[in-house]
Amino acid sequence: MSNSARGVLLVVSSPSGAGKTTLCRRLRAEFSNLTFSVSYTTRTPRPGEVDGRDYHFVDTETFQKMVARDEFAEYAMVHENLYGTAVAAIEEALAAGRDVLFDVDYQGGRMLRQRFGDEVVLVFILPPSLAELARRLRARGTDAPEVIERRLEVAREELRHYHEYDYLVMNDHLERAYDALRSIYVAQRHLRPRLEHLARAILDAHGPASS
Repeated sequence: MSNSARGVLLVVSSPSGAGKTTLCRRLRAEFSNLTFSVSYTTRTPRPGEVDGRDYHFVDTETFQKMVARDEFAEYAMVHENLYGTAVAAIEEALAAGRDVLFDVDYQGGRMLRQRFGDEVVLVFILPPSLAELARRLRARGTDAPEVIERRLEVAREELRHYHEYDYLVMNDHLERAYDALRSIYVAQRHLRPRLEHLARAILDAHGPASS
């Protein structure tokens, strides 16, 4: 018996440095049906990033032309760069029953919810504190002090939008945070509206109930 349910759109957001990337990578490694949404961005690739795998790297003119053609399900300016998710790839995955994982900010999550409604599950990863977030950003050793300060300012703004999310996960301990994120995803896969066609199929196969 096949599962013909549409896919889940799992949106995971967090301030930079809260551990979102690590958690999302673990979830994708465990669940083969979970496809990562590869966003378009105008920022420069970081060391080790591959075009088409981590992001689709495009120039600003190309990005703006895609916006004009309404090709994005969501897009936003983050840290002075544009990021966007192509709607065609999402629709294709949903129709095939594949789940899609989004690594976007609250603006992107809001736009996805407006476009896809209850098919979107919004999860926000909380840092233990802003002081710990600052420590993690400095420990990376990849950003100048002024860049880190800008990221912390953005983090404060992002945290103010926690109430727009369905779930909050505190990442003060990686294993506990992953267990929480994993549980949210698995639970969403088993919501009654998503799988009730299976129950109906079982009843239909059995035939009319005898009196």
